[in-house]
Amino acid sequence: MNKGELVATIAEVGGITKVQAEHALNRVLINMAGAMEKGERVTLSGFGSFRVVERAEQKGRNPQTGKSIIIPAHNVVKFRPAKMLWNKLQ
Repeated sequence: MNKGELVATIAEVGGITKVQAEHALNRVLINMAGAMEKGERVTLSGFGSFRVVERAEQKGRNPQTGKSIIIPAHNVVKFRPAKMLWNKLQ
């Protein structure tokens, strides 16, 4: 499912227009991203939680040249599914 399909589903189930559904979805995503930027964990009950963790500096290899490189430390978003979702996927 892509964003357009999700917007269409929200509009249909919610009895609203696609424009209103897209606006609502965008606001939710903006608020989630803002919370994660502040270092907060975002939990959607029954679905899962998103959190930002720092990935340490590590050695890597440039696949084009074969040279060793250092990949700097950076932040990544991790998702952990809720037990209910996890059980549905098993």
